[in-house]
Amino acid sequence: MALSVDQLAAVPESVQRADPLAILSDQDRTRLADLVPVRHERMSATAFTFYRGAAAVMASDLAATPDSGIVTQLCGDAHLSNFGLFRSPERAMVFDLNDFDETHPGPFEWDVKRLAASMVVASQANGFEEKAVRDAARHSAKSYRKAMVAAAEKTALECWYARVDADEVVAEIGDRFDTASSAATQKNLEKAKHRDSAQALEKLCYFDLAGAHIKSDPPLLVPAGEIMPDMGRDQLTAAFTAGFERYRGTLQNHVATLFGQYRFIEAARKVVGVGSVGTRCWIALFGGDHVGDPLFLQMKEATTSVLAQYVPGYEYENQAVRVIDGQRLLQASSDILLGWVQQLAFEGQQNTDFYVRQLRDGKGSVVVEALAPEGMKYYGRLCGDVLAQAHARTGARAEIAAYLADAGKPFDNAIADFAVEYSRLNDGDHARLVEAIADGSMSADALEKSS
Repeated sequence: MALSVDQLAAVPESVQRADPLAILSDQDRTRLADLVPVRHERMSATAFTFYRGAAAVMASDLAATPDSGIVTQLCGDAHLSNFGLFRSPERAMVFDLNDFDETHPGPFEWDVKRLAASMVVASQANGFEEKAVRDAARHSAKSYRKAMVAAAEKTALECWYARVDADEVVAEIGDRFDTASSAATQKNLEKAKHRDSAQALEKLCYFDLAGAHIKSDPPLLVPAGEIMPDMGRDQLTAAFTAGFERYRGTLQNHVATLFGQYRFIEAARKVVGVGSVGTRCWIALFGGDHVGDPLFLQMKEATTSVLAQYVPGYEYENQAVRVIDGQRLLQASSDILLGWVQQLAFEGQQNTDFYVRQLRDGKGSVVVEALAPEGMKYYGRLCGDVLAQAHARTGARAEIAAYLADAGKPFDNAIADFAVEYSRLNDGDHARLVEAIADGSMSADALEKSS
């Protein structure tokens, strides 16, 4: 075994760590300046929201510790809130990884550590006792280990077609946890089935005699005409239409034919997530031949993965293609409208790589804040299974499985030890951000409106 199991528990010493606030500030320089304060505000809310937005900080920390040397395609940001529901092309609800902005090759355990540490941070935020906190992390690692070892006995096609049925998740939660938190989680999962372009149209648009228009709710939702007031409506429409025509060229022919039946109506900048705040993100409304046939697409900026500088030897001319290729490799079912376009960004006038996907297609997630200890432990096992399912689709399946078979149960404990120790680093980093906002050295803006 190249790396002893005990070494997996190591966290970087203070002298080894890059300044976490400096890392965040470096990212801020490439983001839209008017949205940076919103990002800081969202990250400062809790230790967990900080963790969600600090993938770059953790990437630096992981690179400063020993690794297995077993490289596979990583999600790159496999915290528990980046798992969730969406519809497969066959219209079945599935549970899987659903965020690949940071996907990149790297040591397999980096994804496992990112997941396990998120279990600890979220469990602490929910007020769990110390044993329950550690158990949540340990069970996620155990589930990953056992599923990965089992995958080595399956064929490549069996691993490729494996997926988690969302209805089973809902039923499992209901059967195991007859509590108010279980009811809240089940309700949220059920709501996801109705999240689609029609629901987005109702929530994000208003109507007049000219038809549908995207609402204005700055800075979180801003129609393109308000961002570029010097451009006329026809000029904006032409620019977006040309971009989406290039995007259409990245789709498979039969999907391109489907997309060709929709016409562009309007676009707006929309703030999403925590860590993504400040990157360029657009939503675009399209209409079909019938009044009740809307389509919402999201056009999201793809920047260099936070892992790239720590895993040399991989070059990507187009960051959106990196995201799409990683998603299609790791995800059991991917959006048929997943594609990309290079576009001159209106803000900053710079060439930008955008990946494009449906804005809402049954997307939903477990309410992490509502989980009790048993629910969190179950969710950790579920996410560990799904992460293993993703890694098992790669060519490193056998090598990872062999390492884990040799490691056995000590792997679970080492990952849990790492997760608990790393949560302390995260707490300290979060406290520093709160202090920096309080003393004015970092800006924050709580302009949170419904959108």
